[in-house]
Amino acid sequence: MTPSLSRRGALQAAGATVLAAGLTNLTATAARADDDSSKPTLVTYPLPSGMPTNTSFKVRVRTAPDGDWQTLDIYRPQLEEINATTGSGKVYNSSMVYFDFRGDIELEVTYLKGGTTKARVRPDSYGLTPELLGDTLRFTLDEPKDVVVQINDEIFDCLHIITNRVDNKAPAEDDPDVIYFGPGVHTVTGNVLNVPSGKTVYLAGGAVLTAQVYFKDVEKAEIRGHGVIASPSNGILVEGSRNISAEGVIVLNPRGGYVSTIGQSEKVHYQKVRGFSSRGNGDGIDIFSSQGVTLDGCFLRNSDDCIAVYAHRWDYYGDTKNITIKNCTLWADVAHPINVGTHGNTDAPETIENLVIRNIDILDHREPQMNYQGCIALNVGDSNLLKTVRIEDVRIEDFRWGQVIYMKVMYNTKYNTSVGRGIQDVYVKNLSYTGTHANPSLFLGYDADHAIDNVTFENLVINGTVIADSMKKPKWYYTTDAIQWYYNEHVTNLKFLTTAEAEAAAAS
Repeated sequence: MTPSLSRRGALQAAGATVLAAGLTNLTATAARADDDSSKPTLVTYPLPSGMPTNTSFKVRVRTAPDGDWQTLDIYRPQLEEINATTGSGKVYNSSMVYFDFRGDIELEVTYLKGGTTKARVRPDSYGLTPELLGDTLRFTLDEPKDVVVQINDEIFDCLHIITNRVDNKAPAEDDPDVIYFGPGVHTVTGNVLNVPSGKTVYLAGGAVLTAQVYFKDVEKAEIRGHGVIASPSNGILVEGSRNISAEGVIVLNPRGGYVSTIGQSEKVHYQKVRGFSSRGNGDGIDIFSSQGVTLDGCFLRNSDDCIAVYAHRWDYYGDTKNITIKNCTLWADVAHPINVGTHGNTDAPETIENLVIRNIDILDHREPQMNYQGCIALNVGDSNLLKTVRIEDVRIEDFRWGQVIYMKVMYNTKYNTSVGRGIQDVYVKNLSYTGTHANPSLFLGYDADHAIDNVTFENLVINGTVIADSMKKPKWYYTTDAIQWYYNEHVTNLKFLTTAEAEAAAAS
């Protein structure tokens, strides 16, 4: 493990910059200790020596309305696109910056390649309309948000802006229960950092750890901070563990595996974990045979499923229960933003139940293969039973290629050794899609004994129109015909309600 300086010395040596209104010489350490929440504060971090950068953008930030401008160093996430004809993947360089702030800040983004005709700050639900001045745009943030700046609708040559609250609770470097990494690049023998029970791994802003963070058969352990994991494999791996948390860190370009895997574990909480990937099967966060897992406020852009929820696979066994995915922003360059149910145990069938998906922005989805489409896909195989699913307040922006939602009880011989047992009791409330690229959404039971039952949509809005069984249509039309969706004869009790109809039914 690379030795680090004292926390104050490391931050100052790395050039971490903090600006507070009227205070231009505030140190980073002092800013973290400052509990005066009324002071606008900005903390920026330099790109450590040797880390790759990208040159498409110049980015400056200041405390609003008239603080001194600070130029941000730019990281280089990599992203992938699949050629639908050959199946090969092409990797693109992109751009990312990150910083901490309190109060209002103003961002200035200049597209150095020039030729800017339009700019967009996503997710659209944030309502951020930039001021465009030639190749430079400006906009403000009043609280930390993760956003993507797109110039001329560029998919890959765009800017990802990751922001955090100022960290007032950084641990002491000499705390015996803390594994502390200050600014700079850090290596670990074997490229795996094994975290013992009761320990905190802390990545200070400006720190880059080139190793996997591994929680194996441990309890009450965590990783947090505003640094970066640049791991050769899974960024964060949790196996057989309990009461594990991860907060604030960025996982950048794992060269194999996922941003994170959670396997056969309990009570795992991820808060504002961000991750980018560009390799084949480069999932974001995958959950196997685990219970009591929460993913909150995560930003994931991946070359396969952003979030996947499964039962058994590999050495993980058991049901998956009580999973919450909320307040996340997802961008799938390949496959699904959210995928549920593919893997399980034919020999000892398992159940995936009590799944909550709430307050999600889906920015993109591109998947040429019909079997792997769906911004939200409930694809149940391997004798899994999926039941009690609540999907609420999901905003899907126009995507490149795929379906809005896909439910299938399947026997996919590439991955499964048996058909799924079924899908039961799914409630979808306030799901919206605005766009023109969606293929028909499909709802496919396998047969009468492996069916989909009791699926309700409340206030489904497609391009501004509320879709309901009571809507005006020819009486012989299915409701799904109005939006060119399809369900087969092994789907029962499929309902589309307005909010008023759902409230009336609940009250009766």
